[in-house]
Amino acid sequence: MKCDLNGTVSLVTGSARGIGQGIADRLARNGSVVYYTDLVFAEAQAAASATPNGRALKLDVTKPAEIASVVQQITAECGRLDVLVNNAGVNTMAHRVTIDSFPREEWDRILAVDLTGLYEMSKAAAAVMREHRRGRIINIASIAGLVPLRLQCAFVAAKAGVVNLTRAMALELGARGVLVNGIAPGSTLTEGTRKLFYGDDGLFKESVQRMLDHVPLGRPGTVDEIAVAALFLADPENSYMNGHILTVDGGWTAGYTRDF
Repeated sequence: MKCDLNGTVSLVTGSARGIGQGIADRLARNGSVVYYTDLVFAEAQAAASATPNGRALKLDVTKPAEIASVVQQITAECGRLDVLVNNAGVNTMAHRVTIDSFPREEWDRILAVDLTGLYEMSKAAAAVMREHRRGRIINIASIAGLVPLRLQCAFVAAKAGVVNLTRAMALELGARGVLVNGIAPGSTLTEGTRKLFYGDDGLFKESVQRMLDHVPLGRPGTVDEIAVAALFLADPENSYMNGHILTVDGGWTAGYTRDF
């Protein structure tokens, strides 16, 4: 998929690797100047260096002052911010337990990044976009925000919050020229999911086939398949989609696959 993003400026959080990097790469290859941001600056630099349109900044989405500084630097350098992709997120590997055993500190850690961090980033970016009366905010949610999964109470709660926050932002910002949409990926093959499911030593590799049995395509998604969805939402020609959650899950949430 190709679109014309020449002259635009994008910021992708958590873009040193995985889905974030895939999205940032797609935006850059289609002409946008893309700020790759991540907690680890060296990794953001490495990712951004792969494209002439890439620039790197350190960013912790749990620190509002750092968010304000990054947005200020981008607008000082470029005079605009056209696309924000809220991708930064965390889950838990060590605490796959029922809610009565789920640690409060782990709940706070996950919501601080996955929901509050997205709120803080959107707040800062929306102020710039509203002033210019144009912009796109793309929030990376999860099918776990649409259909609850077991033993992931904090992640499920955070991503459900992202889904409805996306819709609320769309209502608030649409009249100001800012379109807000989200993507709900299904299981996607990344470094993180290899550690959990798809690697030979994955923590839950024994259950991965049970999960894939409910995906009509029979496999996890790829990073680039999620990135294509983000590029579609960023495309200037896609100008009437607002408040939508684009589900990219191989049909997982369409219902259980059947052999009859």
